[in-house]
Amino acid sequence: MTHIQNVLRNFSIGILATVFLASLFAGTLAPASYAKQFREDPDSPPSRQHWLGTDDLGRDRFSRVLYGTRISLLMAPAAALLAAALAGLLGGAAGYLGGWTERGLMAAADLVLSLPWLFLLLAVRALLPLNVPPLQSVTITFLILGCLGWAAGARVVCAGAKSLRNSDFALQARAQGCSEARLLLRHLAPNLRPLLLAQFWISVPVFILAEANLGVLGLGVSEPLPSWGSLLRELEGLTAISGKPWVFVPLLLLIISVTAFQALLMDQEMPS
Repeated sequence: MTHIQNVLRNFSIGILATVFLASLFAGTLAPASYAKQFREDPDSPPSRQHWLGTDDLGRDRFSRVLYGTRISLLMAPAAALLAAALAGLLGGAAGYLGGWTERGLMAAADLVLSLPWLFLLLAVRALLPLNVPPLQSVTITFLILGCLGWAAGARVVCAGAKSLRNSDFALQARAQGCSEARLLLRHLAPNLRPLLLAQFWISVPVFILAEANLGVLGLGVSEPLPSWGSLLRELEGLTAISGKPWVFVPLLLLIISVTAFQALLMDQEMPS
């Protein structure tokens, strides 16, 4: 691994660790609750009391950025974990069992992949109740992401399980009397773990961006609970934010975090 790759990896890890820790300790670092309104200072510029000013409702923007970052950076990995688990279960079953199981599951995966990702998210989310409590909206949003994000990973896992099914060590294990369940759990599953781990890390930035898209359209996390998506809705009226560069902080955090994730993924793909 070259010196540049080491520097890029360490820099990306440092950025993500700093952002994650700041959001994790939002309750300590934030000067106020994300929902508290300072009615005497609506839409105020940055000050000693409000580092990023306040929004139209008088809520402290710095506090909302910290809590919104926590929601996005904690729930996106949770959704990626669900998607990886579904990919491992469905893709592993398809590759190991073969036959009609493989044809049926891969046809379902192809159907999901053939649909535009954003339109599919919007359609599913629009069918569900919109007027729900904030915490429930968080669960709904990231369950949707996890349940719809399994298809690409399932195809990769299916190909891996299919190649391992008739490998030399699998044939030798069967010849020694190893049961199919033991072969699957003790021999094949550990060999599929790197594929699932890679799919997990690939999905995290994708789900962060997907939640941001839903939030901008008002279909993500419900108010007053903030997320990067809901915070970006303030950028819709360009005329209203002229001369307010501090409003772009959530967008900058989103770009920096997703770029850091992508840099780490590229670092894994580069030859040593």
